[in-house]
Amino acid sequence: MTTPLTIRDIRHDEHGPLGQLMVEVYSQLEGFPSPVEQPRYYEMLANIGDFATKVDTRVLVAMTGDGLLVGGVVYFGDMAAYGSGGTATAVTRASGIRLLGVSPLARGMGVGRALTEACIRLARDKRHARVVLHTTEAMRVAWSMYERLGFERTLDLDFMQGALPVFGFSLWLDGAGAGLHEADGDG
Repeated sequence: MTTPLTIRDIRHDEHGPLGQLMVEVYSQLEGFPSPVEQPRYYEMLANIGDFATKVDTRVLVAMTGDGLLVGGVVYFGDMAAYGSGGTATAVTRASGIRLLGVSPLARGMGVGRALTEACIRLARDKRHARVVLHTTEAMRVAWSMYERLGFERTLDLDFMQGALPVFGFSLWLDGAGAGLHEADGDG
């Protein structure tokens, strides 16, 4: 990373700019549904700051040293609020990550990694056993980053969003393993 980053909670005046950034990023993903195909999804992206009002949910932003907003993510401290399809909302002792987006101008600067690591720290602070996230084939470039951080594919979290396959990943924290979710009844 060449530019120092600050990862922090979103401020109210950043809701609109982060929403615009998210719509731009997601609408440019090759193979991802367009705003016309999934208008409600893009409305959620445009209003990403609204997640900050939900209980045990935080919207984190990545800021460059000169104050440029270059990315964001939503952290869920309670999977019941996660809001995706599939079985993820029933997972216990876990935190979730959704809607990670990085400005095209900041790709390769470590923004996605820094945002993901901040969410992992929040999950550790809550003493959760794992961190859950979902991604799609159009976001495959991020898969290798997640895998380098220790995330593993979690097939029981996969689901279909309309015609779009969505793939689950988990990062087991503090030596917890895949057998743990079976014991918890999460699998």
